[in-house]
Amino acid sequence: MTTLYDVPADELIEAAADELADEDAIDAPDWAEFTKTGADRELPPEQEDFWQRRAASVLRKVAVDGPVGVNSLRTEYGSSKKGSNRYQVRPPQKSKASGNIIRTVLQQLEEVGYIEAAGGEGRRVSPDGRSFLDDLAGEVLEDLDRPELERYA
Repeated sequence: MTTLYDVPADELIEAAADELADEDAIDAPDWAEFTKTGADRELPPEQEDFWQRRAASVLRKVAVDGPVGVNSLRTEYGSSKKGSNRYQVRPPQKSKASGNIIRTVLQQLEEVGYIEAAGGEGRRVSPDGRSFLDDLAGEVLEDLDRPELERYA
């Protein structure tokens, strides 16, 4: 049986984003088109399906690393701030991602039933979410035509 660990992460996230968009399970809130993804960003994301991609990525991240909380996901999706002047003499510093985006995505995934609360430890993937990801991994593996991945089929 194929699991989410058997396929490349980017292929699985793309397939999951398409599936979430087709199901209309995850919808971006009204404020999402104006919101930056972190304090270090200048503009909001330009991708049309950003919200579904972020939801698919968070679902995979919770499945792999879970149980996880919002703060650890903020650190994971954060980036490195540049120096304070144009010469960038100052060393880079870490900047966390937007907590509101991650929290809202987690709440939407909970409503769908793919994620559940882990009782004070954060959130973990539910059995429905695990089967959703594993089924998608099987479809992705069939679509991939790579000889190094045939041993998993």
